Amino acid sequence: MTKPPTGLADEVREQVSDRKSYLGVIDRLNKASVDKHWEAYADIPWDDPEFSVDKNDPRWVLPPVDRLGSTAWYQSQPVEVQSQIGLWRVATAMKIGLQFENLLKRGLLTYAYELPNGRPEFRYVYHETTEECHHGMMFQEFVNRTGMPIKGMPKALSVIARLAPMIPRLNTELFFVFVLGGEDPIDFVQRKTIKSGDIKHPLEETIMKIHIAEEARHISFARHYLKHRVPKLDPVRKHILGIATPIILGAMARIMLSPPGSMVRHFNIPKEVVRDAYRNDAARTEIRDCVGKIRDLAAELDLLTPANKQVWRALGIWDAPKTRVAKSAA
Repeated sequence: MTKPPTGLADEVREQVSDRKSYLGVIDRLNKASVDKHWEAYADIPWDDPEFSVDKNDPRWVLPPVDRLGSTAWYQSQPVEVQSQIGLWRVATAMKIGLQFENLLKRGLLTYAYELPNGRPEFRYVYHETTEECHHGMMFQEFVNRTGMPIKGMPKALSVIARLAPMIPRLNTELFFVFVLGGEDPIDFVQRKTIKSGDIKHPLEETIMKIHIAEEARHISFARHYLKHRVPKLDPVRKHILGIATPIILGAMARIMLSPPGSMVRHFNIPKEVVRDAYRNDAARTEIRDCVGKIRDLAAELDLLTPANKQVWRALGIWDAPKTRVAKSAA
C-alpha cells in the first residue's frame, strides 16, 4: 500500500501572468500526477480488519463539534443509532462526491474532445479524469460496504445536474467555475475535519487524505485555467460569468453541506432539531466560508460588480474578499 499523505497538499502557487507561466503550471501538475497518485484497489487495504465497516462501530459517532452531533436529541440516542447516523453522513458525502465527479469527468472529456493537437491541457485533463475514476471507485466501495440505502443527490437535483457535462460546449470558463463549486466546499470541510483530529476510523481517514491530496491538483488547474482565460473574455461573456458564478456556488455549497433528507427521514430526526442544527449563524458562516477562495478568485479576476455582489448577498455567500476587489465593486 502506498502511504497516503501525512500533510495537507497545497495548491501550486505560481501566478499565470503570461502563457509561459501558465504552461509551467500545467507541466508541474502533470509531473505531480505521475509522481504521486493512488489507486482505489491497490492503495487502500480494504480487507484489513481495522478497515472493516460496521454500522454500529462507535468510531462513527459524530463529535460534539459537529452541528448535529452537538444537539441534545442526537446525544440522547443509543450509541448504535449515533453510530449509524454518523456513518450515513459520511457515506452520503461520498455518494454525492462520486456523482459530482461523474459529471465532472464527462465534462472534462467533452472539453478535451474539442482540443486541437498539441494542447498541453489535454494530458492534464486525462490525468485528472483517471484520478477521478479512482475516487469514484473508492467512494462507491465505501458506500457498498455500509450496506445502507444511500441515495446521494436528491432526484430532482440529479436530473438538472446531468446537464453539467454539456457546459464546456457553450462556455468552458463557466464549466470550471462549476468544477470549483463542487470541489472547493468539500475540500474546505475535509481539510477542517482532518485538522480537528475528529476522524476515528482509519478507512475514512485514508480515503479523505488521498482525496485531499489529488483534489488540490484539480482545484489548482481549474483556478489557473480561469486566471489564464477570464482576463481575455469579452465584456458580455465576462458579465454572464460574473452573474452565474454566485448562483452556481450558492447551490453547490448547500448540496455539499446540507444534511441528507433521506437520513432525516430514515432516523425520524425532528424538524426542529434539523432547523436548530443547520439553520443558525454558525451554519450560515460555514456556507459563506467554504466558498471563500472562489470569492477571492472572483475579485482577483474582476468578476465582482455592484449588481452581482447583491446576488452573492442574496444567496448568503458574500463576504469581503481578501484579495484585490475590482474598482467597479468597491
